[in-house]
Amino acid sequence: MRASIRRKLLISHFVAVVLVSGSVGTYFYNTAVNGLFEGLRARLRYSAGLLSRTLDSRELHAIRTSEDVRLPEYQRNLILLREFEAANPDIAYIYVMRMEGDRVVFVLDSDPTEDQALPGEEYPDPPPKMLRGFSEQAADDRIYEDQWGYFLSGYAPLKHGDGRYLVGIDMRADEVQSKLRTIRTAGLASLVASVVLAYLLSMWLATRITRPIRALVLRSGEIAGGVLDGRVEVTSGDELAELAQAFNSMSERLAASHAENRSSLLSLEEAREQLEQRVAERTASLTETNEKLQQEVAERTRAEAALEQAAATDYLTGLANRRAVIGLMELEMGRYRRTQRPFSLLLADLDHFKAINDRLGHEAGDRVLTVLAQRLREGVRSQDVVARWGGDELLIFMPETWPDEAVEAAERLRRLVTDTPVEICNDTVVLSLSIGVCAMTPSLTIDECVRRADLALLQAKTEGRDQVVFAG
Repeated sequence: MRASIRRKLLISHFVAVVLVSGSVGTYFYNTAVNGLFEGLRARLRYSAGLLSRTLDSRELHAIRTSEDVRLPEYQRNLILLREFEAANPDIAYIYVMRMEGDRVVFVLDSDPTEDQALPGEEYPDPPPKMLRGFSEQAADDRIYEDQWGYFLSGYAPLKHGDGRYLVGIDMRADEVQSKLRTIRTAGLASLVASVVLAYLLSMWLATRITRPIRALVLRSGEIAGGVLDGRVEVTSGDELAELAQAFNSMSERLAASHAENRSSLLSLEEAREQLEQRVAERTASLTETNEKLQQEVAERTRAEAALEQAAATDYLTGLANRRAVIGLMELEMGRYRRTQRPFSLLLADLDHFKAINDRLGHEAGDRVLTVLAQRLREGVRSQDVVARWGGDELLIFMPETWPDEAVEAAERLRRLVTDTPVEICNDTVVLSLSIGVCAMTPSLTIDECVRRADLALLQAKTEGRDQVVFAG
């Protein structure tokens, strides 16, 4: 780590103190949180167990549907639940559940609002602790959310219930969160106090250790700047004081030898200046020659790049030419034989292009081809290559493309061209494309794949143009 010794000492002491205080604080925090949570769970289990002894499941067998709310057994037991709830301010809801096969349904619900669960209403996705409550006292090990809100619940089986009835008590999660928030606030305050104290202690220790080192560093800078007279006073009585004494002795010896070296340095300086002058003259000559060579190399590189670009690009449309795309397809064919990753070819022809040339002139026809090339380039993926195959025929090479994807892409390109007319020579020209599609298979060569795409294009032309034909 590139940092000063003071910063390293500060960080190391600070981290050590924070780790110790943080570990102790974390232990007491977790102990307090777990103690609170376990106390709440024990309280819920006890309350549910106490209430379960006052309810008799035999009185609840007849309560099955929402029509049974008029039964005296329902009214009597509901009043009992609400009285118990009113006597315990921490309780949000009390309810009785019945197990019916794999379903858990409500029998009683103390909720006095319109959200009250009616008899026979199913409780979706009951938590594991609720299912356990049909056979023994249990309490949730975490806060759950249902359609009535966030709760921590306790459960106990009803007497004479044969494991089919339980009473549940819900404590609202906001009360639990309030108590947890109090603990977190106290823990955070303790952590902040320990961090501040750790920082102050670390700062004091780091300053006490690094102050003599800083004095030595400053004196070293003075010596480096030519100020040889001076001393470093360190009274700590430790190894740093011994280092300062040795440093002062070195400074005195340097001052004594400085005068002796001065005359020698003057003569060496004169010789150095003469040598530098000769080196500068030679360097200037070499630099001029090197710049000329670099200019020649750069011009040759630009010329070669221009020739290579011209050899691979169609001069009119700026697309790849036939030679370039054939080279790309041969490379892809080699990869296809190794990996069997698909690729497809689209051979597109502009419909009625001769009529455009005859009506508007060849210059307008060239403009149409340029616009068509630009639209196709914008309509394909970055890895696809649009090339001028010949005349008004364009070939789209699509690596990593399955047959159905190629047909879909061809339809998209056809619609892109057809749906957007071109303004040429103050005339609106509606364009359309006929496209033949062929996907590479192990039995084909590149020439055969192109030939099949060409036959599919011919079929599209024969059958009315402005369509996509796949060479199956």
